[in-house]
Amino acid sequence: MGVGILASRAIRPASRLVRSQPSNLFLRTIVSKPELQSPEAAAVSQPEPPKNQILPPRNPVGGARVHFTNAEDAIEVFVDGYAVKVPKGFTVLQACEVAGVDIPRFCYHSRLSIAGNCRMCLVEVEKSPKPVASCAMPALPGMKIKTDTPIAKKAREGVMEFLLMNHPLDCPICDQGGECDLQDQSMAFGSDRGRFTEMKRSVVDKNLGPLVKTVMTRCIQCTRCVRFASEVAGVQDLGMLGRGSGEEIGTYVEKLMTSELSGNVIDICPVGALTSKPFAFKARNWELKGTETIDVSDAVGSNIRVDSRGPEVMRIIPRLNEDINEEWISDKTRFSYDGLKRQRLSDPMIRDSDGRFKAVSWRDALAVVGDIIHQVKPDEIVGIAGQLSDAESMMVLKDFVNRMGSDNVWCEGTAVGVDADLRYSYLMNSSISGLENADVFLLVGTQPRVEAAMVNARICKTVRASNAKVAYIGPPADFNYDCKHLGTGPDTLKEIAEGRHPFCSALKNAKNPAIIVGAGLFNRTDKDAILAAVESIAQANNVVRPDWNGLNYLLLYAAQAAALDLGLIQQSAKALESAKFVYLMGADDVDVDKIPKDAFVVYQGHHGDKAVYRANVILPASAFTEKEGTYENTEGFTQQTVPAVPTVGDARDDWKIVRALSEVSGVNLPYNSIEGVRSRIKSVAPNLVHTDEREPAAFGPSLKPECKETMSTTPFKPVVENFYMTNAITRASKIMAQCSAVLLKK
Repeated sequence: MGVGILASRAIRPASRLVRSQPSNLFLRTIVSKPELQSPEAAAVSQPEPPKNQILPPRNPVGGARVHFTNAEDAIEVFVDGYAVKVPKGFTVLQACEVAGVDIPRFCYHSRLSIAGNCRMCLVEVEKSPKPVASCAMPALPGMKIKTDTPIAKKAREGVMEFLLMNHPLDCPICDQGGECDLQDQSMAFGSDRGRFTEMKRSVVDKNLGPLVKTVMTRCIQCTRCVRFASEVAGVQDLGMLGRGSGEEIGTYVEKLMTSELSGNVIDICPVGALTSKPFAFKARNWELKGTETIDVSDAVGSNIRVDSRGPEVMRIIPRLNEDINEEWISDKTRFSYDGLKRQRLSDPMIRDSDGRFKAVSWRDALAVVGDIIHQVKPDEIVGIAGQLSDAESMMVLKDFVNRMGSDNVWCEGTAVGVDADLRYSYLMNSSISGLENADVFLLVGTQPRVEAAMVNARICKTVRASNAKVAYIGPPADFNYDCKHLGTGPDTLKEIAEGRHPFCSALKNAKNPAIIVGAGLFNRTDKDAILAAVESIAQANNVVRPDWNGLNYLLLYAAQAAALDLGLIQQSAKALESAKFVYLMGADDVDVDKIPKDAFVVYQGHHGDKAVYRANVILPASAFTEKEGTYENTEGFTQQTVPAVPTVGDARDDWKIVRALSEVSGVNLPYNSIEGVRSRIKSVAPNLVHTDEREPAAFGPSLKPECKETMSTTPFKPVVENFYMTNAITRASKIMAQCSAVLLKK
């Protein structure tokens, strides 16, 4: 710093030093780089690179790739002398990224509309009289862009000085510290001092609910959160109020942010204005160990990163996957992690004669279960897998129950007689990302906003981008995009199937129509007739073609798709009511009142939830953050969880517990490792061992026999009553309980 000031004084004319007033001797130099005090002169003095010089290739920023749909759409621009080809419509900033130059920015976000209001991305363009905002300027053929000239540096330095003018010195107490764009860019592009000596302005904090903490004095008015709320979340909750120094982000009238995606504003906020309220003052990001895994709170399988410190999960943040969740996750995925440390089962327990549980060893617990299971008839044994079960544990449970002589093994959410012979009849056949190609949606008995928030975000994105039409059959529901409510039950579906409904013309004229059927309909007695009507609509309106399959089924639970692939289907409606031995593997949503009073119930799971109170023996298992397991999402995409933290107490992996029980029961299963279990899975459902691949259904509705059942007139019912309370982990979460109380007013 001192060397720079001395250099700046040394190049001043001597006569100026003689004539200057004494007060000016202490004039502060704003920058420490002398060439930036006269950027125009420095720019002129810079030598031009030789014209025929071949520059070494650069790698695009973040591994970006450019796809040209048409070779004629490519234009050539020059970034710092490097020639780069980009498609027409690319901005200067995007062209720079392809050329391997990372332009600083605050307001620009690749998934949001362009605002151009932070001015941090200024670059110099040849023949332009002044620096231009690269995020808003389209790239033109032959354009010569300079990102590293003194003029561009001086412009960024000036912008940074303005941004820091009113920004508080909160870094030591700010939760964004260590992962803050403002910190990083002020170090890289800012000055070493500022000229502002007035009082900094302050802004009153806003109450956005129990999830997002606000310190609005730190806000730099980039409007990312405003654009995210209106464009991605589909709610008009946030906006910009006031002008000049009185400008601030707010809700106009006092209200909470009610979106199921509200936590994503924490990730996109470049400063510490919006941070996680549950995570406030808990840890710094450099203390955390990040583990890349997947979410199991719904059937989407969002990609996440679990940040842990020691044995505790501290936070969950999204991971980029363009085909599934892009870079967003739902609030349930992000904030239910505190349920992983509450109401956990840590030791095997047996119910005493006085009705109290006592902790025992694994040997004693398994011996009791092994003795009891041989005292009942084979057809009185029932095994039920829970909604969070992985494919390995379900395969082992099915093998164990089958070896005991029973076929009564199924998964939660799969009702009696669900047709799992053809995979198209329970998968999202167009894929989640493929929904963006649809131009008409018909939602049948499903509310994607609460059943699968990330699928709903795709539909919302498609409606915004292409003005796609959305129609809905089901109970009254709250959608965050324009949606036409056609009716509440099978009567409306029948009208469309017979071609008597006005919406039939929209389906007929659609280029890529998509039908999304809710998995809640699987539990209806007339499900076969309803699904037959849906398939007749699909065949009549060209929904299934060689180049497009718009017949989709939206599952509810993470375990459902793999369970149907593995054949865990309920054969008899009376199986549970006549059972004498019931094995519940994480199954908490089973109607325990149907279990006979004299039945012996084993509960294997990680939380003391609903079904525990009926159990005779409790076997503690590990949660999804503590084990390696395979899951298949609603589109048939297979993924694996990775252990992020150690197991709690004496808990074990689900498949290991059932494998040990099989040995005690005298029906040894022929595998001892997870690789052996996956080898067994490969013989039943090979697609489940092809990790990170989506295996589409091979056949369509044409192979299905004709259905002769008739639809009842009973209206469709909502499947998810409370978005924040859907499984054992979320029900144990204090944060989810607060959301349920405050946001749902229950």
